[in-house]
Amino acid sequence: MHAPASPASRERRSVPARAAALALAAVLLGGCAAGEDSGDAGERDRGKAAGEVRLPPVHAGFDYQIGGPYSPPEGVRVVSRDRKAEPAAGHYSVCYVNAFQAQPNALEWWDEHHPRLLLRDDEGEPVMDTDWDEAIFDTSSAGRRAELARIVGRWIDGCADKGYQAVELDNLDSYERSDDRLDHADNVAFAKLLTRRAHDSGMAAGQKNAADMVGRRKAMGFDFAVTEQCGQYKECEQYAKAYDDRVLDVEYDAKGMANACRTWGDRLSVVRRDLDVKPRGEKGYVFAHC
Repeated sequence: MHAPASPASRERRSVPARAAALALAAVLLGGCAAGEDSGDAGERDRGKAAGEVRLPPVHAGFDYQIGGPYSPPEGVRVVSRDRKAEPAAGHYSVCYVNAFQAQPNALEWWDEHHPRLLLRDDEGEPVMDTDWDEAIFDTSSAGRRAELARIVGRWIDGCADKGYQAVELDNLDSYERSDDRLDHADNVAFAKLLTRRAHDSGMAAGQKNAADMVGRRKAMGFDFAVTEQCGQYKECEQYAKAYDDRVLDVEYDAKGMANACRTWGDRLSVVRRDLDVKPRGEKGYVFAHC
């Protein structure tokens, strides 16, 4: 029996404007339309780690820039950016990778080059995350997970080659949108392959959302968490306990930010951003710390 999507997860993912911003950013940054597994570093010798993994600092100034890079505000020590962007020089840099779903503008490419790696419905059509217009990867078998890991692994290696210290692996909770075709165990097994690849590349690996999965943190191999609205949905404690306060939290409204700052602002890294995570200088840009 698969756990239903939590209200938090459903609301958190129903942000089409933000999805459009991310798709646009991917195009502007040389996104995936030209080939999801092209242009990054090739396979690494997995027996040779790039160095000791460095974990993100606890309770540090944090900025979430996956919608487009800009100079980090004063006081920021940790910055997350899309994998196509360069890391923020002089900062602890986290690389955003959409690891469990295809980018919105990449469905045609995946359908042409790796059709068996997309989850399919009974009519053979890709199962979609309809809020974000993203096709869900098929993590249901060891063979498909291995093939996917070779592709996503190259993206992870590319992050390391650019100088990122960590990677956040988005859409761990894709099973919630799979119409019961995937379960927790499928994504746990895939996450384990990806975190191992990150560690072999010398980077820490961050769990993205999926509070109901923190109890399987050790099995998955994650080192820290990147959360959206854990203050809004009162999930911060779960992540804080699992990751010894190594939590990077993004809040998108005043109420969630106030709750996060009041209850966890002295322990976790909390930032408020606009829903479209716009670069500084664009209309609608929001940035605040506790």
